[in-house]
Amino acid sequence: MDLVQRPNVLRYNKGRYLKLGGWLVLLAVAGYVLFDPVATESHGGTPMGYVLGILSLLIVFLLFWYGIHKRHPVSDRNRRISERRKPEGWDSDVASVRREQRRNSNPQQSWRYGQTQQGWLSLHINLGGALVVLATLHTGFEFGWNVHTLSYGLMMIVIASGFYGLYAYLNYPRLITDNMEEDTLESLLFKIDDLDEQARVRALDLPDDVNELVFDSRQGTTIGGGLMQQIFGKQSHCPTAFAVRQIRRLGQKYIADEQPKFMRELYLLLLRKERLVERARKAVMLQARLNAWLYLHVPLAIALLAALAVHVLSVLFFW
Repeated sequence: MDLVQRPNVLRYNKGRYLKLGGWLVLLAVAGYVLFDPVATESHGGTPMGYVLGILSLLIVFLLFWYGIHKRHPVSDRNRRISERRKPEGWDSDVASVRREQRRNSNPQQSWRYGQTQQGWLSLHINLGGALVVLATLHTGFEFGWNVHTLSYGLMMIVIASGFYGLYAYLNYPRLITDNMEEDTLESLLFKIDDLDEQARVRALDLPDDVNELVFDSRQGTTIGGGLMQQIFGKQSHCPTAFAVRQIRRLGQKYIADEQPKFMRELYLLLLRKERLVERARKAVMLQARLNAWLYLHVPLAIALLAALAVHVLSVLFFW
């Protein structure tokens, strides 16, 4: 996570890969204008179209390579090899020290082929952005109901989901930290449960309709829930929010004996609960949005690879 959250990931190493992506775009546009003028036939089957297509395919393979190897770091592979070779009497303290060293390792150290993981990520992002232009020029702006356009569409969706993932990892971890403050989701749930119990006890001295509101608030309020509720962080007709509004209104109705005092105390308890529920839902929402892109990006990338295979084979054998 920390690799992605660094603000210089797009301009890594003085913008080396940002410049590389920019040059690829400029050369592709220049080649398209010079060798595939608009006045003549222009599509993926021209010489320039083939050049752009092959270049785009190579970039796609490179992006896939990063995605696969990012989930199987070099350090993990070396660790598995070393564990197979470790002698008898291996001191577990040595292993724990090495784990701590890996955890505190500098992200600027070499990851693969002399580049850091942050460098590969910067290359991944910038080449993905350049691929938008290269692939579009490869199509010659000719689209139809065929596997070629399907491949292009899937590619654009995968790239868009990747940029959403970049945005999410740059922003959501900070928002989660600001929202949770010193709490965790588990501690928030414990606090909410404690407020529910206090509200239940306080409502015992109040009329039945107030007790029903407190009971519904405790039993009906959900945090998390279904996919859409997690993504939007809302519960339609939230019982706690409804109870807060109703208790405020009923406070003007019950004025006998000590009821106004009890109603005020109950109102404050439910108001505190409502605020904690909102924080917990926001935490779940941000985490769900942080994870959602991955559930789209990876399956769509696999679908793109399959579509590209059909696209290439159809061009080789039927074009």
